[in-house]
Amino acid sequence: MPPESAFMAVFYPYNFCVMSSKNKLPYRVETRIGEAKYKELNDLLFRSRNQTMSELLRDILHNRKIMIVTHDKSLDMVLERLTLIRSELNAIGVNINQVTRCFNSDPDPRQKLLYASKVAEQYQVVGLKVEELLIIIAKLAERWLPK
Repeated sequence: MPPESAFMAVFYPYNFCVMSSKNKLPYRVETRIGEAKYKELNDLLFRSRNQTMSELLRDILHNRKIMIVTHDKSLDMVLERLTLIRSELNAIGVNINQVTRCFNSDPDPRQKLLYASKVAEQYQVVGLKVEELLIIIAKLAERWLPK
């Protein structure tokens, strides 16, 4: 079994482990804690980016910052809406490119006027989507940015 204190280890096929000399942690420290503290540490481990309890405790002992990962379910709908707006803007961009290509290839001035009006309509839709994005971003900024 690999030692828990090893940060990096080299594994060989016969179930024994040789620790890398530059990352060797030779001293083992053990302690006992109460159930409340264990639950607190386990909860912290679950929410952090640490993979093992040993890694979490090493970070605590060395006064390193522990990154807590949280998931705000209220943002799920916002992210879905932002994704939808992104795909709509992408589709509008494709439409504008197609109309522009037709505009540039058609020699008839009346037809070019028609293409220009189609592009103008698409840009109005883009303006509405941008306004919607700005409203969503303002709400997110109000909630998440420091005051």
